[in-house]
Amino acid sequence: MPAQSESGRGIDPAAQDAKDQQLERFRAAPAHDALTTDQGVRVDDTDNALRAGRRGPTLLEDFHNREKITHFDHERIPERVVHARGAGAYGYFEPYQSLSEYTCADFLAEAGRRTPVFVRFSTVQGPRGSADTVRDVRGFATKFYTREGNYDLVGNNMPVFFIQDAIKFPDFVHAVKMEPHNEIPTGASAHDTFWDFCSLQPESTHMLMWLMSDRAIPRSYRMMQGFGVHTFRFVTADGRGTFVKFHWKPKLGVHSLVWDETQIIAGRDPDFNRRDLWESIEAGEYPEWELGVQLVPEENEFDFDFDLLDATKIIPEEQVPVRPIGRLVLNRNPQNFFAETEQVAFHTANVVPGIDFTNDPLLQGRNFSYLDTQLIRLGGPNFSQLPVNRPIADVHHNHRDGFGQQVIHPGTNYFPNSLGGGCPAHAGVGGGAGVFRHYAERVDGEKIRVRSESFQDHYSQAALFWNSMADWEKRHIVEAFRFELGKVMSIEVRERMVGNLANVNADLATLVAEGLGLPAPAPAANVPTAASPALSQENLLGDEGVRTRKIAVLVADGTDAGQVAAARGRLTAHGAIVEVLAARDGSVQGAGGEVLDVDRAMPTMASVLYDAVLVPGGAQAVSVLAADPAAVRFVEEAYRHGKPLAVFGDGTRLLTAARLPEDVVLGESAPSYGVFAGDGTASVEDVADAFATAIAQHRFPRRPGLLN
Repeated sequence: MPAQSESGRGIDPAAQDAKDQQLERFRAAPAHDALTTDQGVRVDDTDNALRAGRRGPTLLEDFHNREKITHFDHERIPERVVHARGAGAYGYFEPYQSLSEYTCADFLAEAGRRTPVFVRFSTVQGPRGSADTVRDVRGFATKFYTREGNYDLVGNNMPVFFIQDAIKFPDFVHAVKMEPHNEIPTGASAHDTFWDFCSLQPESTHMLMWLMSDRAIPRSYRMMQGFGVHTFRFVTADGRGTFVKFHWKPKLGVHSLVWDETQIIAGRDPDFNRRDLWESIEAGEYPEWELGVQLVPEENEFDFDFDLLDATKIIPEEQVPVRPIGRLVLNRNPQNFFAETEQVAFHTANVVPGIDFTNDPLLQGRNFSYLDTQLIRLGGPNFSQLPVNRPIADVHHNHRDGFGQQVIHPGTNYFPNSLGGGCPAHAGVGGGAGVFRHYAERVDGEKIRVRSESFQDHYSQAALFWNSMADWEKRHIVEAFRFELGKVMSIEVRERMVGNLANVNADLATLVAEGLGLPAPAPAANVPTAASPALSQENLLGDEGVRTRKIAVLVADGTDAGQVAAARGRLTAHGAIVEVLAARDGSVQGAGGEVLDVDRAMPTMASVLYDAVLVPGGAQAVSVLAADPAAVRFVEEAYRHGKPLAVFGDGTRLLTAARLPEDVVLGESAPSYGVFAGDGTASVEDVADAFATAIAQHRFPRRPGLLN
């Protein structure tokens, strides 16, 4: 951590970006003075209310007591209707090259110019108090504080959505949220109303494939993709448009949890993803994503077998490659969750010159809804004056008054005016740069309530997703459908949903039906067989190796401390985080009498909170661990969840105690299953290197006896 500055923040003012410098004006100084009221009056006692006598009634004249309680009673604001639970961080975006050929957006005009950002990650369904690891869509919203105003790219970790038209959004949210009669389930979609809606809404099928896949249970916010979902439009200075789709790709690769793991984590650490993001930034391991775009010239709009304006469709990367254009780095945690992460207000219509909308009917509705919801959630029209929402660009307008007004406005408040010198005046008179001008699109048509026929194919891309999955990904999707629909009480809804799946793939529908005790539906005709390898997580491992991966080392008295030190040194050099766990906090005694410090007590942790497990040698220590149910469970769960395991010498006895298959414990093929045994013929460092390579693969989902 950097040294503390005079402001107590530990940040060198010279290193602050424009947004951080702006926020500095609003930060409260550390409290080194006497306690006061809101009016600045010093208080002598905040532990006891004013009362008549030692045991008498509390007096109404105690203004400090009334102010303190009243403020507390009003601390909460309405939580977001969706995306209520989130985590956020500041950072910067940096283009690789100028994109002036496609857009006049200033923040994309110059290679290397850093634009401050705030990013908020979130889950959709559950309230603020729900767990991080539920099966759900994750929000990925980025606020760019550009020199031309704020630009919000408000996306998700899935590139499509459940519905095509925003008029269905209230129906979808009502269906997926907790059921109104009993407010159950919290943070989950496994219930009747959601699946009733989806079974009657075939356009949801593609999104359901993503939701039932491991994309819905990310290992970390730092290891998930982000997408703009909609087709937007880049616009050049001379008014030429290009359709654009936005993609965020994590440098650490795209990795997920497994379902059994998520449920254990929800009990062990319901803040698992929040904590991971916070601790990584605090440790200086700054998360990084690459921003890519798919660009489609206006004249090619109708070259596809789907509609570019349909938010339930992707553009397969094999048809239009993703072009990397810049990088996003998150390097600073908020100082106050409520003031920053909770009060940040995103809006799809917050665009800057050079970026415009399309006629996507879902996007058009979002452009209304986001602004509308902020008015009630943040108490009025002045929420853009909150520090986290303030643009770094100058703001001049005739908006006045309202709840939360922070600005003293002298002079005129209308246009045109002469008394105020005609200011603020129209921008860009004579065609100046940096002025927003809507894309000049010809619009002509009758007013009708119908959807384009080009939006009617609801199954082809759902089939594309299924066909693109690895065998283990398909298995997880089947298991997810079985779990979710198994929670549905209505047999009619189950049958209807399984019938929809027959239009995606006959094997998928049959396997789900078998798990639900239903007859297999008749196969659909002409089901697509095309695949897109870019959709499988098996092909999205990243290029950062084992950086920030967490490895648990299980020890007891008698552990070979030399092996621990050597393995830890080697794995740390690869960028991993290595923690020593024992039955209790403090230290254990090594086999040679060394003192080996313990980082965590095993009962407070679990294998699900780590990416890999290592067991050093030492006959005495391994005997203790093999007799400890917590240690045995640690290894058994790690194996069952496909995580890499490494053991040295006698450590193999712990694998046997955990009932791992014998050919995995002793066989020559064990490394291909992610299990490594150091028997003395190879150095600890060599085994650690092979172990690190395995950890970079994330999991070994084809192990014998695997139950994930």
